[in-house]
Amino acid sequence: MAKKGSRVQVILECTEHKTSGQPGTSRYVSTKNKKNTPERLELKKYNPILKKYTVHKEIK
Repeated sequence: MAKKGSRVQVILECTEHKTSGQPGTSRYVSTKNKKNTPERLELKKYNPILKKYTVHKEIK
């Protein structure tokens, strides 16, 4: 039986892509522990549309 934990799935969306004016979005799915990181997650991930590493923030 699987353990019941405080790990939740979050969606990360690119912050620079919205201001670029290009169509489409860059999103990643990740998991985080809500007890250790209650604030929103920010990670540098690759954006294939802009072809560079950008900051991706957690969305609800």
